[in-house]
Amino acid sequence: MKVKDIPQMERPRERLIEYGKENLSNEELLSIILKSGNGKKSVKEISLDLLNEFGGIENLKDATKEQLQKIKGIGLVQALTILSVIEIGKRIFVNASSKDKMILNTSSSIYQYMKYQLLDKKQEYFYCLYLNTKKELIERKLLFMGTVNRSVVHPREVFKHAYLCSASGIVCIHNHPSGDVLPSQEDIRLTNSLVELGYVNGIPILDHIIMGNDQYYSFYEEGKIINL
Repeated sequence: MKVKDIPQMERPRERLIEYGKENLSNEELLSIILKSGNGKKSVKEISLDLLNEFGGIENLKDATKEQLQKIKGIGLVQALTILSVIEIGKRIFVNASSKDKMILNTSSSIYQYMKYQLLDKKQEYFYCLYLNTKKELIERKLLFMGTVNRSVVHPREVFKHAYLCSASGIVCIHNHPSGDVLPSQEDIRLTNSLVELGYVNGIPILDHIIMGNDQYYSFYEEGKIINL
């Protein structure tokens, strides 16, 4: 059945207008996001297939473009729309969870803040968190993707953003897709290089955290950085 063949007051958009967003099912909300079906399935059927494939709405938070496009009826535009909606929701949740500026003054609090951002990633991501003197988050910046080493992590980018947002300290974070959080020799060399440059620039590297599967390694906690 196509949406146009559904009685008007049973259509997702009309139900949203009449009853409010909080009274719509997950399937109906997804139908509004997807907008239309294809020649074989209605948008509501595709929405149900999507929920069944992921085992519930909560599992969509880590969906990838490729996973979404494997579902018949979901093309590139619809997959990107879903990913955009999910990301907006994440950002709203993070901002709403703290009306004041987020304080990141321990390695564990930084890990909790970043763990869902890096969960199940298949390649390395290198982030910098820029903090003020009170260890409040000013800005989070994804600087590099791929194998993290000194040849791709350009110190000028790390410190350029620090100057732009008037940061007083920097926390570097990257993930190990293997799940093993022990630093490689290249991780150690990179960290030492950034720490030295932090002293020169007057904006210290407060910590470098490596994240894996439900665990992390903190250069600060291991006594490799004396700052925080």
